[in-house]
Amino acid sequence: MPPIRAACLGTTTALVTLLACAPVAVASATGIDSAHATGKDRVITLIGRLAEQSRFPVNPGGAPAQGDRTVVRSTLFDEAGKQVGETAGTCTTTRVADGGAEVCIVTYTLPGGQISVQGMVFGHLVPGPPPSFDNAITGGTGKYDRARGSVHADTIATGTRRFTIDLKG
Repeated sequence: MPPIRAACLGTTTALVTLLACAPVAVASATGIDSAHATGKDRVITLIGRLAEQSRFPVNPGGAPAQGDRTVVRSTLFDEAGKQVGETAGTCTTTRVADGGAEVCIVTYTLPGGQISVQGMVFGHLVPGPPPSFDNAITGGTGKYDRARGSVHADTIATGTRRFTIDLKG
């Protein structure tokens, strides 16, 4: 498997393509109030398992290139293992030198609303587990209307990431 295919396996799961750090605080997604509604900071920790991933290379069968895209969907689970939602998104390679860089746009769909996230992931072309990343929350719907904050993702197993969603009040 070429490095880009192996490295992209969990790159967005998140975000996207999104859905791996010890949780600061865990709450079931059905009982979480939005930061906007409560005026408080909230932390949601979820596990994302890669469900689908498609790649659209600029040079099919060739070397990674600027403009390569990955589309991903992951299933989200709370700490107890209950399915609580999903992520879906796209990542586009913006740099192939120095381990690569890609910009990702991902939506987390949870009970009561959605959280929109975007940002850069660096090192996705480096062999080995996909790198950790931090992306910005750019908004949301429902419970997460006007959401702000960040999402930290760590790879914890092949095709599995831990997402720590830090909502700012």
